[in-house]
Amino acid sequence: MLQVDKYHVAYGQSEVLHGLDFTVAPGEIVTIMGRNGMGKTTLMKSLMGIIPTRRGDAQVDGTNITDLKSFDRVAEGIAYVPQGRMIFPTMTVQENIETGLTLTGAKSVPEGIYELFPVLLEMKDRRGGNLSGGQQQQLAIARALATNPKVLLLDEPTEGIQPSIIREMARVLKRIRDERGLSIIVSEQVLSFALDVADRILVLENGRLVHDEPRASVNEARVASFLSV
Repeated sequence: MLQVDKYHVAYGQSEVLHGLDFTVAPGEIVTIMGRNGMGKTTLMKSLMGIIPTRRGDAQVDGTNITDLKSFDRVAEGIAYVPQGRMIFPTMTVQENIETGLTLTGAKSVPEGIYELFPVLLEMKDRRGGNLSGGQQQQLAIARALATNPKVLLLDEPTEGIQPSIIREMARVLKRIRDERGLSIIVSEQVLSFALDVADRILVLENGRLVHDEPRASVNEARVASFLSV
């Protein structure tokens, strides 16, 4: 569903990602792990078209998206939940989700989204800025799902969220994968969450992929060694 080949990304003359190669299968959850500054957010932003690619290619469902604008990438099936969530604080929960409907042409929020996040239905008339961090994260994911994507990008979704909500988020992401056949890429530093949610774990170190292993056979100590300061 997502294929990344010889992928280089730079800020000006400073290259941050050095020739990444990886694929994400349909209905697969892949976590990309690494310490701060290793290039996880840069990868997410470049896949979304916020940062240009220096060279290499990214394809979604066989379509090359490397040179597309961000809104065209959404049309091709990529949805993005940025670090810090970035919901619209003065808009209601329902209005936030409805911003994702412009692509699909739907007139109202699909019931399936509220089934995934019942708390959002209870709070649909509340302003987004009045929600807790965990609720805002659910809202950001709901807004992304409203675009009916093929690939969902989540940048550090557990940041600033309490453990009980993190466990619930893992359960919901696996349900989204199972029910919608969605491919999900999660950048993450919390190993317990990655082990809970992932089908496969990749590790990014200084802009290079240094580890790629299925969850079923993952060496936890080895992965943890990349995350320690």
